[in-house]
Amino acid sequence: MGLADVIRQIYGEEVYIIDKAEITGGDINDAYHLCLSNGENLFIKVNAKAKDDFFAAEKIGLEALHKAGAVTPSVIAYGKTKDNLSYLLLNYVRSSRHKRTYWEDLGHMLAQVHRASMDKITGDSRFGFSADNYIGQTRQKNTRTESWIEFFRTSRLAVQMKLAAGYFDKDDKQRCEKLLDNLEKYLVEPEFPSLIHGDLWSGNVMPDHNGSPMLIDPATYIGHHEADIAMTELFGGFSPEFYDAYHEIIPKEPGYADRRDLYNMYHLLNHLNLFGRSYLAAVRRILKSYSQK
Repeated sequence: MGLADVIRQIYGEEVYIIDKAEITGGDINDAYHLCLSNGENLFIKVNAKAKDDFFAAEKIGLEALHKAGAVTPSVIAYGKTKDNLSYLLLNYVRSSRHKRTYWEDLGHMLAQVHRASMDKITGDSRFGFSADNYIGQTRQKNTRTESWIEFFRTSRLAVQMKLAAGYFDKDDKQRCEKLLDNLEKYLVEPEFPSLIHGDLWSGNVMPDHNGSPMLIDPATYIGHHEADIAMTELFGGFSPEFYDAYHEIIPKEPGYADRRDLYNMYHLLNHLNLFGRSYLAAVRRILKSYSQK
């Protein structure tokens, strides 16, 4: 069963693909804009090597963010074809130019998501998530935990440090152990649990057909809202209007600047594990800085 069969299965025998255009930009999946004979436009991601739960996890994350107040693409279907091709079918969003208030709107929207009641969104306000998901191609452990600091230690840093062990020398490994043992010195428990996007860089935000911000490609879990904000600053940062608008609703907590690199070390470790040694220097810099505090 190929993509044409998937479309017929969902829309009926009389509906077929009249045009299929490749969309570039992703480094994990192949993606296409599909035009159907019934006039609908769809976006489909396909991956021949994805784990069985890869796109199911993305679906759950998008739906949770939407419940919390985010604008996201609508999931139509996901599954696997008979020739073992995993797919995620979404509504196609024809991106427009940023509206004038794009960054301000994004800040307000993200703060709304972070302030949403987790009991109503996920049914469980403990840190973690209902199931493991993925950060890029790396499986992301989401075991429910009462403490944010313990969750970040065991399900975030420790997992990535173990994967990266082959890159580390003796000093690196000692610094990793010391950091994990003393994480309470550097992190704080949040005032409230937040549903966070989990992979919030500029490539995972896009303008929708109205030019308003839309979140895509989540690695969603319940955590500290600072972790999302920290990642927005990792690869160049967002517009100042975004941060001003966000902090109108959720004020910046004292000491955030001292915690930011620690949150982002999780992502740098993941990049090290996915893409290689070019990220090792950044990881070592952060390890050394916290070992001296």
